Amino acid sequence: MVLGIDIGGSTTKIVGFRHGECVGMLQVEAGDQITSAFGAFGKFSAEYGLRMGDVEKIMITGVGAPFLEKGMYDIPTTRVSEFIAIGRGGLKLAALPRALIISVGTGTALVRAADGEITHLGGSGVGGGMLLNLAERFAGVHSFAGITEIAKDGDLGAIDLQLSHISREKIGNLPPDITVSNFGNLRDNAKPADFVLGFINMIFESVGMMAVFATLNTDIKDIVLIGALSATEHAPTVFANLQKMHPVRFHIPKNAIFATAVGAALSV
Repeated sequence: MVLGIDIGGSTTKIVGFRHGECVGMLQVEAGDQITSAFGAFGKFSAEYGLRMGDVEKIMITGVGAPFLEKGMYDIPTTRVSEFIAIGRGGLKLAALPRALIISVGTGTALVRAADGEITHLGGSGVGGGMLLNLAERFAGVHSFAGITEIAKDGDLGAIDLQLSHISREKIGNLPPDITVSNFGNLRDNAKPADFVLGFINMIFESVGMMAVFATLNTDIKDIVLIGALSATEHAPTVFANLQKMHPVRFHIPKNAIFATAVGAALSV
């Protein structure tokens, strides 16, 4: 078996592949990257009945990968570029031959994967780290699960300035609920849930438009969302709205939060 481990700043994702097929995946949280990585290995072994001798190779990636330069348990361990892992994992989970991959984790990275080449195009500091801290400050929630739950009661109309607020006429192909200004209609009585939903919307609209711009003047029109925020239930709605206005197709594959670990495992 080959293990792919994505060691992030706060969580570690691990997947196992045998003969090219995924046999399991899970994630753990820990106070530091080394503890997180070894904890993920131990939990995965217990969960899937894995013995040390079953592991042929470990492929590691992510910001915590440099902490494991000496490897793990004398098992051959190879470090994989995070951007290579993002590209390969995104294509694999979306079952696409070519695409633009947007990985929304602590920050956001844009990777083009096409014709056997994987290229890091750039990124942004807008992402999950921003969301977690803003949600904690304005709503007192400390986890993605809490953020998703409280956002269900949010009202974007109490936060964002939408086209319908300033125009009675249709403008081009823009829908009436399109955002004209994030937080441009902030009401005095806005609730914590409204703020959290506004933060989510702002982040997804920002990274979504970055991705749209990155596809201009190219023949790549498939955009794959992966990373921690891909599991947020509001993502499909935001990206569906963007898709209506631009000639692109957004994809949020199943198990998208494990895409980078999958890409690492496939880099044997």
